[in-house]
Amino acid sequence: MNTRLVSTVALGAIAALALAGCSASTPSSDKPVDGKGKTITAWIMQGTNPDSSAYLDAVSKAFTEKTGAKVKFEEVQWADAHNRFVTAIAGGTEPDVAETGTTWTPEFADAGALLPIDDYVAKDKGLKEDLVKGLEEAGTYDGELYGMPWYAGVRSIVYRADIYDELGLAAPTTWDEIVSNGEKIKAAHPEMAAFAVPGNAEFGVYPWIWGAGGEVAVKDGDKWKSEMDSAKSEEGLTFYTDLALKYGFSTAGATTWKETDVRDAFTQGTVATMLSGSWTPKALIESNPELKGKIGVAVIPGKDGGIAPSVLGGSHLSIFEDSKEPGLAWELVKIMTTGELATQWADSTGYFPGLQSLMKDALASTDPLIAPFAKQMVDGGASVPVTPQFGAVQAKQTTNTMMQSILSGQKSVDQAAKDASAEMTDLLNTK
Repeated sequence: MNTRLVSTVALGAIAALALAGCSASTPSSDKPVDGKGKTITAWIMQGTNPDSSAYLDAVSKAFTEKTGAKVKFEEVQWADAHNRFVTAIAGGTEPDVAETGTTWTPEFADAGALLPIDDYVAKDKGLKEDLVKGLEEAGTYDGELYGMPWYAGVRSIVYRADIYDELGLAAPTTWDEIVSNGEKIKAAHPEMAAFAVPGNAEFGVYPWIWGAGGEVAVKDGDKWKSEMDSAKSEEGLTFYTDLALKYGFSTAGATTWKETDVRDAFTQGTVATMLSGSWTPKALIESNPELKGKIGVAVIPGKDGGIAPSVLGGSHLSIFEDSKEPGLAWELVKIMTTGELATQWADSTGYFPGLQSLMKDALASTDPLIAPFAKQMVDGGASVPVTPQFGAVQAKQTTNTMMQSILSGQKSVDQAAKDASAEMTDLLNTK
């Protein structure tokens, strides 16, 4: 069974509802929980997002005004977060609320660490029907909702528009055009990486596998099988790594780069083209105001055209089972995912909100830094294998290890892909 593509019907429904301007969910009229004198804790991820301090201050103020309680936010680096969660769950030191990536929510739910929130959602008339379906599905495990959709993001091509204009280049629509653009940039600007190929950025790998017609993993009955080593998958991996190894468009240092490292290099003017998220342009300009008006965005092309699928990622807000204040925790979740503060977060970051009614502006946008991402999301949104065990694949760094072994010259694409596929298959079938 192919679990890669996010339902076209579901995404089409989102677009139709949003563009029709469906009404936003009506907040619950239930009396808020009295939290006077109480404090809850919340973990929010940090690393690729723009500065969120002003937003979290606004949330804290709204939360206290509504409940009388206080919230203590802690920002956690994405790169360290999974291990932090696992350690906290094992030691009983979890926060009340946390941002959980869509691939982690079912994993933590399966471990019994999260509180199902269906009853809370049901109290708000129309709220369940307003959830972005792809995020709702990713937050549902064994028929119960454990993750409240907060935001969605998707990766596309982000490039230096001023460099492209200088050289008379258009955004690539095929893989051949990526190469021809890269050759011209490399010749004119040898100080820049024409197309960065980071070795520690998992979600930047899968579009090339899918764009060549390959798969990350498929399910056959009750068993999963990775297809990272199929002929088509290896074709995509070869193209992507050849951008560095054959064409010299990247840099040797990028072998160990994370997404944040690519972003930093782009900000510093040493990268001309990269894969990056819909939230990135605002963060780039925030870090370097001189980039304003110099950034372009394009969908990731398939091998011979069209759109290569890209991971439709995002985050939920989840309540932990051990929270002593689940009612207050839900009030915080609701404040952050519905209404004005949810819109503020989407507007300030470039993410897509978790409610259909709040996606209207994003899907109708003609902003060149928003519209391509919206198109990528609707026409080329994809999912990694939807199983709690995929968290183990990420924790093991299976895909990143494969990439680094290729980029460093330790393994051929064929050998690295075979090793990664075997490891992924084993992890996906181990409980």
